[in-house]
Amino acid sequence: MAAAPENPWMGDVINLNKVRKARARSEREKEAGANRIRFGRTKAEKTRDRQERGRADRDLDGSRLDGPKPDDPR
Repeated sequence: MAAAPENPWMGDVINLNKVRKARARSEREKEAGANRIRFGRTKAEKTRDRQERGRADRDLDGSRLDGPKPDDPR
């Protein structure tokens, strides 16, 4: 039995289940990468940022030009 000649108009046979799973896997990997960027900070980085924000707030409050706060009974 001889092999049939290749038909140039026929595409390759693919397993749709594998394609669907591969697409889902790539979506999960993309989301995981975004989450690593968004939430993947070390404790030291978080602490440093918290301290910098506190220092900036204190500097700003120390530079106020107005008098006592309105609810201060002085």
